[in-house]
Amino acid sequence: MKTPASILTLVLLAGAPLLASAKLPPPNPTPEAKAKAAEATAKTAWTGKVDAYKLCLAQDKVVGKYRASASAAGKQAPAAIATPACADPGPFAYVPPEAAKPLEAAGAHSPSPTASSPPNSAQPAAAAPKQQ
Repeated sequence: MKTPASILTLVLLAGAPLLASAKLPPPNPTPEAKAKAAEATAKTAWTGKVDAYKLCLAQDKVVGKYRASASAAGKQAPAAIATPACADPGPFAYVPPEAAKPLEAAGAHSPSPTASSPPNSAQPAAAAPKQQ
């Protein structure tokens, strides 16, 4: 007959590989992986817009058939609710974000009027340091 201690040992030994195979966190994403993820996000958003457009067209078609069948049967269809027209999202076009601009292109440099005048021209003469 097996003792409870030997059963516990067997259970712990059987569970050790499960603990050793725990999933590690993913490594830091590379710029290529970030770009691919951004494109996948844009594609998903576009797919959602296409699905909404197709749903809008299908709903318009169903309403048209309902109104036609109601008028053929001599019934008065309820007044239509004003809704925006279906907007076609067009073909998928992904433009990747531009790489980081250098500081000069980003407009981080000082404007020319400030750079052309000395910074201490507004100080009184008494506050100017003495030259030896």
